[in-house]
Amino acid sequence: MSSLPKHRMTPEEYLKYERAAEYKSEFYDGEVFAMAGASRNHNLIVANVVAELRTHLKKRPCRVYPSDMRVKISESGLYTYPDVVVVCGEPKFEDDEFDTLLNPTLVVEVLSKSTAAYDRGPKAHHYRKVSSLKDYLIIEQETCRIDHYTRQPDGGWGISDYDRLEDTISLTSIGFELAVAEIYDKVEFPETAPSLREA
Repeated sequence: MSSLPKHRMTPEEYLKYERAAEYKSEFYDGEVFAMAGASRNHNLIVANVVAELRTHLKKRPCRVYPSDMRVKISESGLYTYPDVVVVCGEPKFEDDEFDTLLNPTLVVEVLSKSTAAYDRGPKAHHYRKVSSLKDYLIIEQETCRIDHYTRQPDGGWGISDYDRLEDTISLTSIGFELAVAEIYDKVEFPETAPSLREA
């Protein structure tokens, strides 16, 4: 026997569903994907990054949103919730609910074991299609390792990686040198976590 075809949601159906739901879900190609909860390290890293960015951007025409701001990647149709998102200039939203941002300038994702492959692969590919995006950070939570994607003048992307607390990350889109030590402030790494040089 063949199974019944699965109902595929439209973006409008997803948004109606999502706005009434208790838990966050991503949406892509008609399907809804539940998002897992976050660990202590994950939450600390997000809080540290938001604090650093907010302080730097306090008197600038930029806004910092933590993980409850939904982002639509218009170029591919993915709806997602970055751990941190910054928009500079006038924010653009999908509709009058003002809860789905269309033009992020900077996106930060903190990896977990369950999402690492997705965040480094398909999700990064989605983000790099966003014409407004200039910087994309992928942060490990169990070891000191950060990948920084930067949009190049020709529209392509360069990548730099950081694995020392003494490093600083140059976020040219917002004119800020973000210290790796501040990102990992009070974060405790598992004793068994491999360093980047061992990976």
